Amino acid sequence: MPPPDASIDALIAERDQTLTKPPGSLGRLERLTAWMGRWQGRARPTLDHVRIIVFAGNHGVVAQGVTPWPASVTAQMVANFEAGGAAINQIARIGQAELRVVPLMDLRPTADFTHAPAMTEAAFLDAVTTGMNAVGEETDLLCLGEMGIGNTTAASAVAAGLFGGHGAQWAGRGTGLDAAGVVHKGNVIDRALARHEAVLEDPLLVARMLGGYELAAIMGAVLAARWRGIPVVLDGFVCTAAAAPLARLRADGLGHTVLSHCSAESGHVVLARALGLSPLLDFGLRLGEASGAALVIPLLRSAIACHNGMATFAQARVSGRA
Repeated sequence: MPPPDASIDALIAERDQTLTKPPGSLGRLERLTAWMGRWQGRARPTLDHVRIIVFAGNHGVVAQGVTPWPASVTAQMVANFEAGGAAINQIARIGQAELRVVPLMDLRPTADFTHAPAMTEAAFLDAVTTGMNAVGEETDLLCLGEMGIGNTTAASAVAAGLFGGHGAQWAGRGTGLDAAGVVHKGNVIDRALARHEAVLEDPLLVARMLGGYELAAIMGAVLAARWRGIPVVLDGFVCTAAAAPLARLRADGLGHTVLSHCSAESGHVVLARALGLSPLLDFGLRLGEASGAALVIPLLRSAIACHNGMATFAQARVSGRA
C-alpha cells in the first residue's frame, strides 16, 4: 500500500497561511483539503472526476429470517438505481458525480454462513477483483456504497469476527427488525462465529467466511484506490465493515479513506471507533446505497473551493496579523 505524498502538506499549509482568514478558522475543512491533496499528490486538489460506485449482492443467510424483506428486493432496487429513481440518484446529481451500479455474481446469493463459508476462495477473489477493476484511473474522489438484503447481518458478523464480541453487541435493526428480530439476528451471528471460530485471526478469511460478494468488491475497490492515489469516502455500517479487514492487515490500511457519516445501525459507532474513523456527518441515516458518502461531496467541494479560490491577504489588500 503506497503512502501519500507527505510533501504536499507543507505546500498546502503554506498557502493556507496566506488566505484571508484567521489560521485554522475553517477547522476540519482545512484538514480535509490537506487529506485530499496528499493522496492526490496535488497542492491544489481537484474534484473534476468524482465517482460513486454501488456494489450489489445477495446473501444466503437471509434464509435464517434475519430481515423482513425478501432477497428479490436487491434486484428490484438495482433496477431502480439504473432507472434513476433512488435516493442516491438524486444526491449524486446534486454532487455532480458519476454513478455506477455493479451487481455481483448476477445477484446469486452467497452460501448461508451459519452452515458453510459465505464464499469459496475463487468466488471471493473474483468479487475482490471486480471491485478493483471498477475503479477508473481518471478519478479524483471515490465514494463507495452497497445494496443487498441481509447485508447488515453479514457486516455485523464481519465486525464481530475482526474485533470480537457477541452477536448481540453488533446486531442492529437493519431494514426494520423489531426487538425480537434483533435478538434472533444476534443469535444467528453467534452461530456463524462459532462455525468459523478457527479462522477469526485471519482478516481475509473473516471477510470470505462471513461477508458477502458486495462487501468483498468494496474491499477490492478501496485497495485499488490506494494503489492509484485516490481518496475514498466510505458510506455507512456495511461499507465500513467491508473495508475493515484492510485496517486489520495494516494499521494505515484505511489512511486514504474518510467516513461520511455515523449510521443509525447500532454497531457502526463501535466499529468506527475501533478503526479510528471520525464521521463527518451524523444525520441518523441507515439507507446505504452510498447516500451518506454522496452527501459529503458538496462539503469536500466547498473545502477545495475555499483553498483554491480564496484571495490571499496581499491580493485582497487586507492587513495580516501583527
